[in-house]
Amino acid sequence: MTLPDSRFLPAPLWVITALHIVTLSLHFAAMNFVLGGTLIILTGRFKRRWENPTVRRFLALFPSAMAATVTLGVAPLLFLQLVYPRQMYSAAIVSGWFFLLVIPAVMGAYYLFYAASFSGKEAASSPARFLWPALCGLLYVSLVYSSVFSMAEHPDLIHRLYAQKQTGWQWNPDAGNYLLRWLHMILGAVAVGAYFVGLLGKDDPETFPVAKRLFGYGMAGAAASGFAYFASLKEILVGLMRTPAIWALFVGVLLSLGSLHFFFVRRFFYSGLALLVSLVLMVTARQELRVLRLQGQFDPASWRIAPQWFPFLLFLVCFAGAAILIVYMIRLFFRSHPDSL
Repeated sequence: MTLPDSRFLPAPLWVITALHIVTLSLHFAAMNFVLGGTLIILTGRFKRRWENPTVRRFLALFPSAMAATVTLGVAPLLFLQLVYPRQMYSAAIVSGWFFLLVIPAVMGAYYLFYAASFSGKEAASSPARFLWPALCGLLYVSLVYSSVFSMAEHPDLIHRLYAQKQTGWQWNPDAGNYLLRWLHMILGAVAVGAYFVGLLGKDDPETFPVAKRLFGYGMAGAAASGFAYFASLKEILVGLMRTPAIWALFVGVLLSLGSLHFFFVRRFFYSGLALLVSLVLMVTARQELRVLRLQGQFDPASWRIAPQWFPFLLFLVCFAGAAILIVYMIRLFFRSHPDSL
C-alpha cells in the first residue's frame, strides 16, 4: 500500500507566514498584559496595593486575559509547525520533559489567577500569595519556549544533544542564542503592562505616575537588551541588514519611542496603536531571522504547495468569531466597571 505524501504546504508560504505573524502578535499582546501586569502589580509602588481600584480591575481581568493568551498561542504554534515540523518536533523531543511541564505550569497559573481575583484586600488573604507562583509559572513557560524555539534553528545542536542523551531532559546549552531575546521580551512585557496600568488608572493620581515610571524603565530595558541581542547575531547580522527586516526593526523602534511619547501626554489610542504595530514589526523581523539562521540547512520555499482551502476558511471564520466574542466580553467588563474607562 502506498501512503499519501504529506510533505506539502496546504497553502502558499506567504499566507501561512502572514497568519503566523498576525496570530503570534496577538498572543504576545495578551501575554504582555498578563505577564507585565503581574510584574507591575507585585513590584509597583502602590500605597494601599490591594485596595487600589486599578489593581482590583487587573485582578478581575487576569483570568480572562490568561485564557486569551493560551487560546491565541495555539494558532501561531500550529502555523510554525506546518513549515518547520522536523525542526520544531526534534527540538521539543530533545527537551521533551521541560516542554511537557509547560502544560501543568500554564494550568497552575490559570487557577492561581482565578484565586487571586477572588481574594480579599486583607493581608491574610493577599492576592500576592497567588500572583507570585503564577508569575513563576509564566516565566518558566516563556523561558522554555525561548530555549526550544532557539534550538529548533540549530539542527546541528539538536543532533549533538540527542546523540548524547535521549532522556528528554536536555536543556539548550547555547544560552547566548536566547537569553538576551528572552530578557528583551520580558522587559517589553513590563512596558506593555505599564501601558495598560496607565490606561485603566489614568484618572488615579497615584497609579498613573507608577505606570509612567515603569513604562519608561521597561522601554529602556527592552531597548538595551534588544540592541545587545542584535549585536550578538554576528555573521547573521550581515544577512539581516540586506533584508527588509532591518527596516521593520528600525520602524518598530521609532514606533516604540512614539508610543512612549503619546503615553506621557495621555494620548492612549495613539500610544496603544504604535505599540501594537511595533510588536507586529518585531515579530516580522524575528521570522526573517529564523529563515536566515536555517539558511543552507532548510529552505521554507522548497515545500510543494497543495492548497487545502477549507481548513483555512474554517480557521478564519472561527478566528473572526473569537475576535468578536473577545471584544464583546471586554465591552461587558467596562460596562460593569464604568470607572475603568
